[in-house]
Amino acid sequence: MKPVDLNPVQIEIFKNALTSIGDEMALTVFRTAHSTVIKDGADFSTALCDVRGELLAQGLTIPLHLGAVPDALIAVINHFKGDLHPGDIVIQNNPYDGGMHLPDIFVIKPIFSKTQPDRLIAFAAAVAHHTDIGGRVPGSNASDSTEIYQEGIRFPIVKLYERGKVNQAIFDILATNVRVPDMVLGDLRATIAACHYGERELLKLADKYGDDNFLKFVDAYLDYTERLTRAEIRALPNGIFEAEDYIDDDGLGGDPVKIKVKLTIADSDVIVDFTGSARQVAGALNATESFSKACCYLSLRCVMESNLPNNGGYFRPIKVIAPKGTILNVEHPGACAARGLTGFRVVDTVLRALAKAVPGVAPAAPEGGNTFITIGGKDPEKGAYVHIDMVFGAWGGSPHRPDGDAMPLLAANCTNIPIETVEAIYPLRYEQYAMLPDTGGAGRYRGGLSLVRDIRLLRGDAILQVRSDRRDIMPWGLEGGRDGTPSWNYINPETNSVPLPSMANVKLSAGDIFRHVTGGAGGYGEPLERDPASVASDVRNGKITMQYARDVYGVDVNPTTYAADFETTAVLRKRAIRQTLSASA
Repeated sequence: MKPVDLNPVQIEIFKNALTSIGDEMALTVFRTAHSTVIKDGADFSTALCDVRGELLAQGLTIPLHLGAVPDALIAVINHFKGDLHPGDIVIQNNPYDGGMHLPDIFVIKPIFSKTQPDRLIAFAAAVAHHTDIGGRVPGSNASDSTEIYQEGIRFPIVKLYERGKVNQAIFDILATNVRVPDMVLGDLRATIAACHYGERELLKLADKYGDDNFLKFVDAYLDYTERLTRAEIRALPNGIFEAEDYIDDDGLGGDPVKIKVKLTIADSDVIVDFTGSARQVAGALNATESFSKACCYLSLRCVMESNLPNNGGYFRPIKVIAPKGTILNVEHPGACAARGLTGFRVVDTVLRALAKAVPGVAPAAPEGGNTFITIGGKDPEKGAYVHIDMVFGAWGGSPHRPDGDAMPLLAANCTNIPIETVEAIYPLRYEQYAMLPDTGGAGRYRGGLSLVRDIRLLRGDAILQVRSDRRDIMPWGLEGGRDGTPSWNYINPETNSVPLPSMANVKLSAGDIFRHVTGGAGGYGEPLERDPASVASDVRNGKITMQYARDVYGVDVNPTTYAADFETTAVLRKRAIRQTLSASA
């Protein structure tokens, strides 16, 4: 074929073609997965990469997975050193070799030219959070594990299929080591199917352009994205911007865990340096370097134009420094099952630094999760089960989104698992699922409200594992907004008022109720500057009480019409301002 014109219009067409393949790969997983955590919760990702391991396209799923795909793929490329062939499929979940944590199994398929079968032109990849991967606790996600060996089966970089022939031993080993093998193997096959789909559709695209032109488009597309990204960074103010945030404890009840970042913006480059963050902890909160990098890519993306392509060209101007042996770059044999919580706190910390660089763009802190709940045991009627529930609470207050209630975190983008689905499958009943009034941080733009969930175990005994945070260290507010409100965990709250720790493993018996309250997000801006009509709307919708509206926002709401009384409100707010000035004096 003749050479193609690599102009911006043609690159845009090429970008949309790749993106559509990534999205259809994701839909393939949705349609064929077995577990609720994947087919309902959407805790998985799909991607296409070039021959060097750079990301080309991603499905519309979890940002924190996609930024880590290149590291996992580069580890595969380096491991096999050219010994990859048509029909090969590679898996790995090793956190110390490009992986993240053991439940996330990467499936990678090399894609070879149709006309030159020995010519590698791309990779298809998928990663999914599996319901169970073995280990000491159902769900394999305990915060209090102290070494990797307790967390489940760990796959080195290994071929699941070689030249199209299945390595049945790997399937057998996996099935033998997990609590719900049919579900785990079904989900694994769903990610394999997605890679098959990605290969088929990408080969159609390469056939349309010709292999040489296709590879030229790949390079041009990545370079184009790098240029756009550098232009976005140049629009940011140069300087050094620092921030700190904390996790309540190390997963074992120890001291708060510090995340410290120094963000340096210099012309068209960004350095995100985590030197000074906590050392690797004894519990399972340790993150891998690949995961920490993904957190940074996501956070910076939040203050850039939304139409930037999502590929490896975007990563090029961003350097992440996560010293080895810290909580952000775990060394063997450190545990890392609960590393997701650390990732969320990294995003919070980087956004806090960015709020200093570009005020008015970054939001206040979200609720601190997501909360990850696992209940596993043996149902006397249906046998072994593992239920995973991801509870998302709230976005922090922001001028760009005044209502952040019941929202998934920016970093995760997972979905609510329907209660009806859970109750149909597991011996569980949800007895409460609601937003709590008067929670979240007050501000000109209110932080999202806390969510509460009550889950009753109906039959048998079970192990409850909960990973939550922000009970002791509140989600922070910005620009005068108030901090958010704490999270809570209880067993049988009607008779036992003593809360569980933020992270815990406990035994449940039939009839027990577990209650989780998510943290309320931080507020943005001075509460007394909030639009009285918005306050009245919150009262009308049961999100805040009338007394809270008066005490915190200085707004008097008519109990009959639910309209703000502007005359009384003006008096209340003047009085509040005088009291504040008097107290500060």
